[in-house]
Amino acid sequence: MLDAYSRDHTVQFARGAGAVVVQREWTNYVDARSFALASVGTPWALMLDADEALDDVLCEAIGEAPEDVDGYIVRRTTYFCGHPLRMWRNEPLLRLFRTDRVTLKANPAASADALLHEAWTCAGEVGELRGTLLHFSYPDVASYRAKYDRYTSLEAERMRGSFLGFIGACAASLPRLAWLLLRKGALLDGPRGWYVAYYSAIYPAVAMGKALLQ
Repeated sequence: MLDAYSRDHTVQFARGAGAVVVQREWTNYVDARSFALASVGTPWALMLDADEALDDVLCEAIGEAPEDVDGYIVRRTTYFCGHPLRMWRNEPLLRLFRTDRVTLKANPAASADALLHEAWTCAGEVGELRGTLLHFSYPDVASYRAKYDRYTSLEAERMRGSFLGFIGACAASLPRLAWLLLRKGALLDGPRGWYVAYYSAIYPAVAMGKALLQ
């Protein structure tokens, strides 16, 4: 397990469960995950964040997965204030893979240069596992707003502020909001879904607005 000198009990719990813990100062998401993969000494790696867990079906599927492919997609559902959201359900992520067959790239929502929202890609054949990866990233509104503020600031740092770009991002927010509410199902999640859909829709505009003020 890679730990950036966390201040909670993560390290003690991990070592208590038999994990080898490597501690390293935080740099950025892409660098940290790439370093973690380079430290893996087994042919296969399963990447999990501290706020993620496997359901029983996925645990069983991993144990039974044949090794005739180079990686496996898992489906992740993210929870907000204790409830799974439709717009964050069944997100396909490459998380189980041969350690020598993958690369990691950033996939930012607003700035092409921001080193976050990273995703693994596999050079070989990829399968899919049954079950669900449970993501408990936002136990309350405060945690969501804190992460939202941090991510939009990180993206803004790598952006060149543009008033026209800000106007364009604002204009794109409305159709994106409609897509999240109607096509992704956020409308059916009630106020929680509407709240997250709104802030997700204006995310690029918020990042560009911060870049203008830098």
